[in-house]
Amino acid sequence: MFPDADTAYLALQNHDARFDGRLFVGVTSTGVYCRPVCRVRIPKRENCRFFGSAAQAEASAFRPCLKCRPEIAPGLSLMDSSAVLAQAAARALAHAVHSGEALALPTLAARLGVTDRHLRRIFQAAHGVTPRDYISTQRLLLAKQLLTDTNTPVTQVALASGFESLRRFNAAFAERYRMSPTRLRREGPGPAPGTPLRLAWRPPYDLAAVLEFFARRAMPGVEQVDMDGLTLRRTLALPHAGALRAGWLACHFVPARHELHLTTSSSLAPALGSLLARVRHSFDLDADPAQIDPVLARLPVAPRPGLRLPGCFDGFELAVRVILGQQVTVQAARTLVRRLVQQFGTPIDTPFSGLDRLFPDAATIAAADPETIGRLGIVRQRVRALQALAAEVAAGRLLLHRDAPLEPTLAALRALPGIGEWTTQLVAMRALAGPDAFPATDIGLLNALGTRDVAAVTQAAEDWRPWRAYAVIRLWHHLENPA
Repeated sequence: MFPDADTAYLALQNHDARFDGRLFVGVTSTGVYCRPVCRVRIPKRENCRFFGSAAQAEASAFRPCLKCRPEIAPGLSLMDSSAVLAQAAARALAHAVHSGEALALPTLAARLGVTDRHLRRIFQAAHGVTPRDYISTQRLLLAKQLLTDTNTPVTQVALASGFESLRRFNAAFAERYRMSPTRLRREGPGPAPGTPLRLAWRPPYDLAAVLEFFARRAMPGVEQVDMDGLTLRRTLALPHAGALRAGWLACHFVPARHELHLTTSSSLAPALGSLLARVRHSFDLDADPAQIDPVLARLPVAPRPGLRLPGCFDGFELAVRVILGQQVTVQAARTLVRRLVQQFGTPIDTPFSGLDRLFPDAATIAAADPETIGRLGIVRQRVRALQALAAEVAAGRLLLHRDAPLEPTLAALRALPGIGEWTTQLVAMRALAGPDAFPATDIGLLNALGTRDVAAVTQAAEDWRPWRAYAVIRLWHHLENPA
């Protein structure tokens, strides 16, 4: 919830990171807006104006601070907005900007099941700006981050940020920020070779639990987790602007700064917008522990402040892994995934020993010989489910990312052969970022609660809404780490 002005100013005075991404402060004496964690001298109270989003601050003619950099602040999770529809629209528009997708508002309205006019009205009421202004802010903040943290040529930055031409990009940048893109880059410190992209989160953050989760499930050849170095490395292929960009990335956590530092291969540079969004989703950087932790305190296990819901870098990959995990242990599922990657994954060169494969894409799995997949030890029912899923994803009929419409996507999954409610709910949790998804029949969940009574567990879980997916992660972690 957005704080009142007195609370907002107190948060600014204390550099309170819990309000990061929820509160932006416009300073009338400078014309700049900041995050509450900004370390510049605290402005006078009478010079401060408070906003609930960067878009609102920019609509009021404030430009982003070059020191605290509002573009790296954590965003909002699926449950943050009281107007869920307006929040879903905002997430879809942000996804379109970062992925390079051309998304017209009437198309989005139809996807959400409302009229164009109604969507504009509720969006304005919920976010304080029009959808067009919101898109403009998302594009310019993405451009500002790429200009600051990378050496990507300005023309490529313009295209990666969703601008159709360099002229339009320069005009929009100058109008909103009162400087040219080249001036921003010239006057800034400039990135040194290997300088990472920075992404912030709201503390607390249970980093040990997140890294343990990924380490336990890491795919040989595709993923590596360095627990001591607080780093996850992996390969990835991203569709962007009609082309597939393949490369590697490394995510290093810096707890003292409440930041994740991202380095990538140069081959992923054109798709950095999409990659940043996927990293945020994978590590749940937009979560607000102040809302989640009080609910998780009701669980019958010891609390862990700052628990996150691990997402995924690719929704199809995650869905495949969930299907292969049906009715087997985590280790057995990992073995099947490793065989699938070795058989169908594309080799790739990286600077990291043992990181040498891309996860097979949907078109490859859909076109594969079922007998070849079966010889990997995957039973016929799973093969059928894998190929049905792959065919829908490859054809573009099924979107598996956190900004896809939740209920229609779940209905489409349930209609596929070999995909039941358990699989659907796990995909909802980790690929679609559904914070209240709940696989009630999950054996790990039942073991953690010491029961086989699914009805009783479902009833008890009513007390964990709207964060039941986070409750599942906490109970899994308790089962895997009872101490």
